[in-house]
Amino acid sequence: MPNNLKIVCPCGHKVQDPPLLYQACCERFHSNALKANSPEQLMRSRYAAFVLHLYDYLIATHHPEFLQGLTANTLAQSPETHWLSLEVMSSSSTDLDGKVEFQAWYKDDSGINAIHEISDFQCIGGQWLYTQGEQFDAIFPKRNQTCLCGSGKKFKQCCL
Repeated sequence: MPNNLKIVCPCGHKVQDPPLLYQACCERFHSNALKANSPEQLMRSRYAAFVLHLYDYLIATHHPEFLQGLTANTLAQSPETHWLSLEVMSSSSTDLDGKVEFQAWYKDDSGINAIHEISDFQCIGGQWLYTQGEQFDAIFPKRNQTCLCGSGKKFKQCCL
């Protein structure tokens, strides 16, 4: 578990400008001080956990019936991913079910790409859990839009 991280939270959640620090955002969930109160909040905390290599948290927030043998050790042995940013495109929920559409941007040897997914969540005993997701092709920014890496530059002058 990261300690004393005075960094902007990787989830990118903004209540104000600038974005929240990790300690005031997802660290509360990662340390089990709070439980996510919505599918979007859980999705953001799970993305931050991927960035920070908090694999036990990812397993703990994954519905056990959908794990299919996945373990924290399996996740830790996956190739290193250089995560860039999280873009939540939509989020909806009822009392017991929810969906979040997102793009998790990353960079690897082949360039920039994203996991574009509509994730399903269930609330069991007051705790939101990830179940499964359907993946789609990434939707890249247009040339003159702000780059997804957070540089503040236009996409065409940065990561394109």
